[in-house]
Amino acid sequence: MSASLEPLRQTKTIVLTSFKRDGTPIATPVSIAFDGDRAFFRTWHTAGKAKRLRRDPRVEVAPSTLSGTPTGAAIGARARCLSGADAQLAARALARRHRVLQRFLVPLAHRVMRYRTVHYELL
Repeated sequence: MSASLEPLRQTKTIVLTSFKRDGTPIATPVSIAFDGDRAFFRTWHTAGKAKRLRRDPRVEVAPSTLSGTPTGAAIGARARCLSGADAQLAARALARRHRVLQRFLVPLAHRVMRYRTVHYELL
């Protein structure tokens, strides 16, 4: 993790801004977790942000409230889609940081809705 993401370490939720084809920013709140110097978040495969990130991995992130109201300055970053052992590491980090939401509720909702969970690392 670059030192620029260090201000996010103290928050559990960030507002993630990804960009549409025409450059329009779309901000959504996501849960964040850390494992050492690595920062992770997740979503489902058909979410709008996942589609935007497949096309353009550039994002802006800022600490926020659970509802997505920014509480700090935005930081430029890139989101890298993870697979295999890296995705498992991200899932474990999120489950440790968000014991009820990311350990039980989000995985259950993804299974019920038949979503495939996609994990990302912020670079």
